Amino acid sequence: MKILLVCSGGMSSAIVVKALEKEAAKTGLALEVKSVGSGEFAEEIKKGWDAALVAPQVRHRLSFFQEAAAECQVPVTVIPPQGYSPLGGAVILEEIAKLLS
Repeated sequence: MKILLVCSGGMSSAIVVKALEKEAAKTGLALEVKSVGSGEFAEEIKKGWDAALVAPQVRHRLSFFQEAAAECQVPVTVIPPQGYSPLGGAVILEEIAKLLS
């Protein structure tokens, strides 16, 4: 499964990427995760992602991300604040499961 994370600059979500990869490894889920800044999202989403997750600090741009992703039929959701941390991997995996169900 390929998951794209978007934040303001692509840097703060690196911690979340590691937490998500760690949690996925625990459950045996094959997961590819990449983080990008909001300016890179529209191009990156075209590269075959299964879902996109929006960091809480850029949720005000959700409609922009949804429009860009809709062209590729990629679902988008905002990461809950409790998931946007080094220990939030399980919360984010739950959000991904809901998004893709």
